[in-house]
Amino acid sequence: MLVADRYRLHGCIGRGGMGEVWQATDEVLGRSVAVKLMLAQSTDPSGADRFRLEAQTAARLSHPHVVGVFDFGTWDGKLFLVMELVEGDSLGSTPAHPLVLPAERVAVVAAHAAAGLAAAHRQGVVHRDIKPGNLLMDAEGTVKLADFGIARFVDDPSAGLTTTGQIVGTGLYLAPERALGKPASPASDVYSLGCVLYQLLTGHPPFRADTATALLYQHIDSAPTPPSRLGVVLTPAFEAYLLSLLAKQPEQRPPAQAIADWFGSGAWREYAPRPATAGAMPAPVHAPPAQAAPRTAPHPPARTAPGPAAMPAPRTSGPASGPTAAVPATGGSRRRAPERAGSSGSTGGALAELSRRRPRKTAAVAGIVAFVVFLFIGMAWLS
Repeated sequence: MLVADRYRLHGCIGRGGMGEVWQATDEVLGRSVAVKLMLAQSTDPSGADRFRLEAQTAARLSHPHVVGVFDFGTWDGKLFLVMELVEGDSLGSTPAHPLVLPAERVAVVAAHAAAGLAAAHRQGVVHRDIKPGNLLMDAEGTVKLADFGIARFVDDPSAGLTTTGQIVGTGLYLAPERALGKPASPASDVYSLGCVLYQLLTGHPPFRADTATALLYQHIDSAPTPPSRLGVVLTPAFEAYLLSLLAKQPEQRPPAQAIADWFGSGAWREYAPRPATAGAMPAPVHAPPAQAAPRTAPHPPARTAPGPAAMPAPRTSGPASGPTAAVPATGGSRRRAPERAGSSGSTGGALAELSRRRPRKTAAVAGIVAFVVFLFIGMAWLS
């Protein structure tokens, strides 16, 4: 089948409520493309406008993580959209066969999808329908955003509701403010992305309910269960950042570009915040002083000489290394001991001083004895 005398269709690779996606060849340029055909029997009265808007919106976005749009037109009474062909599959799955990815691959999905969203947000475009089925991954692992069919520009007053008053978007990934009927914003896309990442890690969205109303209330009021409590192997940094994407207030969520940068930098690998890790590091510094003290205490005479040279160390504030820190623990008492002894401050010094004093005492006693002897001799001679 040849569409618009240019695009030869080979096989249907996807089908939705509004149309079909075919793998095709652009015979003019000789390249593989994807052709999306709008079904003529679509009962959605705004379907044609949404289809046309998708072409116009995606065409203004040129980014490695956004599916490119090449052409748009009408053929045989049907609207068609020619897009970049992504050789891969979407991240969509079914409850019976959920798609669960390891943290390493989910981080890549987060970085790529957020980068694509950031490109759209810079152009003033809000996707409004971020879900696993609209994230395409090629054979090399590159993720691209697709299906801007219900996208709106930020300054569009009709961005929150359709003409029939129904909220547009998939309820499982709907931001709380949109559940309350408020207009969509870039932060709404971030919340939806957070729901998708949560599902890829756990196998199911953060909120599930039997009715649409109950589901909306959960988005508004309930806190998501941390994935780690569900048995997911995840670093604390990854989990904390993921939960920030699911914040109830839009202003508390990080922007798309910040998400792309954070996951792309590998910060999600951290097992604890950096300040906490740094605070735990000084603990080993206090171990050496306890081992250094016994080496100096048992033999004071042999270590008397190095003592004064090491004494200035106690004036240093803060933690010290092992040998230096050992001085304040014992040096204070040893400094006062010499003052009481009158000399070197060691037992050997006191003994030396005592030995020096003994000759003086002996000489004094001998002098007294000699004086008494001479006194008696003199008295005897006079008599």
